[in-house]
Amino acid sequence: MNERKATTFSGALMLFVAIVLWIGSPVLITYGGKNEIPWAIIAGVTGLIVASLVSCGFFVVEPNGSKVVILFGSYKGTCKDPGFHWVNPFTIRRDISLRARTLNGERLKVNDSVGNPIEIAAVIVWQVEDTYDSTFRVDAYEQYVALQSETALRHTASIFPYDADEETISLRRNTSEIADHLKDELAERLEISGVKILEARLSHLAYAPEIAGAMLRRQQASAVIAARQIIVDGAVGMVELALERIEREGVVKLDEERKATMVTNLMVVLCSEQAAQPVLNTGTLYT
Repeated sequence: MNERKATTFSGALMLFVAIVLWIGSPVLITYGGKNEIPWAIIAGVTGLIVASLVSCGFFVVEPNGSKVVILFGSYKGTCKDPGFHWVNPFTIRRDISLRARTLNGERLKVNDSVGNPIEIAAVIVWQVEDTYDSTFRVDAYEQYVALQSETALRHTASIFPYDADEETISLRRNTSEIADHLKDELAERLEISGVKILEARLSHLAYAPEIAGAMLRRQQASAVIAARQIIVDGAVGMVELALERIEREGVVKLDEERKATMVTNLMVVLCSEQAAQPVLNTGTLYT
C-alpha cells in the first residue's frame, strides 16, 4: 500500500455545526422539560452526544506537516494540506513532520580499506517523503535513520583508503565522490522507511590518535620528496640551458671534465638548502 490523501472536511464549517449543536441542544432539553415534550428532550440529548463527537474530530495541519489518519487499525490516508480540518472523530491522527532534519552523527572509529584506524563523522540532511512507509513499514523511523546512517558511514569508510594517489578515490582527497557514494547508499538503505536523503557529507575525518603522529611524519616526508623532485627538475633544466647557451655563444670552450665540474657546482648551488660558499680560483682554469 502507498500513501494516499485522506478525506477531510472544512474545520470552519464543522465548527459552526458544533456550536449550533452545543447551543441548540440545551435549549431543546429545557423547552421539552417545561412543556413535557419527550421528542424535544430526546433530540436535545442526541444533539449533545453528536456535538461531543463532532468536537473530537478537529485538527490543525501546519505548513510542512501532516496527519496520518487511522480508523480502527485501517489506514485511511494522510492529510498534508495546511489549515483547519475535521475528520471522523473515531480516527487516530498521528503527526508526521515533513520538514528537513539534520542528523549530526557521532565520531566513529573504523578501519579504512587498507586497515588504518581513522575517526570519521557525517552530517545527514533528510526528510520524510512517504508517511505510510514511515509509519507502518518501520518502527520508530527516526531511530531507524540514525542506525542506518551509522551503518552506511562505516561501510563507506571501509571500502575507501584514507589517502591515496590521484588515480585512486580516497576519503581525504575526493570529498565530493565520497559524499555522493554515501548519499546513494543511504537512499538505498532508507527506501523502505519512506525517507528522502537531501544531503550527506563528511563533517570530520582524521587518523586515529594512536597512528596520527606516524602518519603526519609520513605526509611530511612525502611533501619533502615531492618538493625535492620539483627542485631537481628545475635545476637540471637550468644547467642544461646554461651549457647550451655557453656553447652557442662561444663564451668559453669546456671539455667533458670541466662540463662535469660545472654541472656539479651548479647543482650544489641550485639544490642546496643553504647558501653555497663560493671558492675563488685565482689561477688559470686548469690549475
